[in-house]
Amino acid sequence: MAFLWILSCLAFVSAAYGCGTPAIPPAITGYSRIVNGEEAVPHSWPWQVSLQDYTGFHFCGGSLVNENWVVTAAHCNVRTSHRVVVGEHDRSSTAEDIQVLRVGKVFKHPRYNGFTTNNDILLIKLATPVQMNMRVSPVCLAESSDNFAAGTRCVTTGWGLTRHDAPDTPALLQQASLPLLSKDQCRRFWGNRITSLMICAGASGVSSCMGDSGGPLVCQKGGAWTLVGIVSWGSGTCTPSRPGVYARVTELRAWMDQIIAAN
Repeated sequence: MAFLWILSCLAFVSAAYGCGTPAIPPAITGYSRIVNGEEAVPHSWPWQVSLQDYTGFHFCGGSLVNENWVVTAAHCNVRTSHRVVVGEHDRSSTAEDIQVLRVGKVFKHPRYNGFTTNNDILLIKLATPVQMNMRVSPVCLAESSDNFAAGTRCVTTGWGLTRHDAPDTPALLQQASLPLLSKDQCRRFWGNRITSLMICAGASGVSSCMGDSGGPLVCQKGGAWTLVGIVSWGSGTCTPSRPGVYARVTELRAWMDQIIAAN
């Protein structure tokens, strides 16, 4: 009997902290903005991480993939001296039950190009595993074969600037709901800078901004929030009338699997 009870407990834990299913549900009010932002329900995006330097300065976001791995953007230039913070909502609070983790190893995509921003992805292997709980759980990853159609409503989150000339990043995690664009639609704004390794979202009164880099663009698939994009680049003034550009996870999934399996 005890063995069956343990098994049922384990099943509950894995279901409770399965990928893409926050224990605390998010509330999304249509097309809100990170620029001119909307605060997220605290801990409703439990895979969101804050990448910080040794002073506690937040420089990029990221997404928890499993207990040992975080994915972010290559252009964030993560080093082993940086730290990964999970379970955070209000960066000005000392009362939150956050976990501060050391970076064990860094894997930048070998074909990342700083000029074209192609392959803008970096994997962090944590020095110690994350403890999953109600406020910390992983995101699902888009499969190589997935197709997320233009017009799909997705969400990006981060502590990035709420306007491009703001003096500081916000304390509270912000969210924005925004539609995916087709490659052709995106090229109307950005021309041939858009490659098959990128996916665009926004141009709808919504924008990511500096400090959001490396953070998630998630869309729902089968009821689970799935990582479709990694905040990569966009307008220098974060204008919400131009789409943000994200590294396309479907095209980068095979590389991610290879790195995680080998390490």
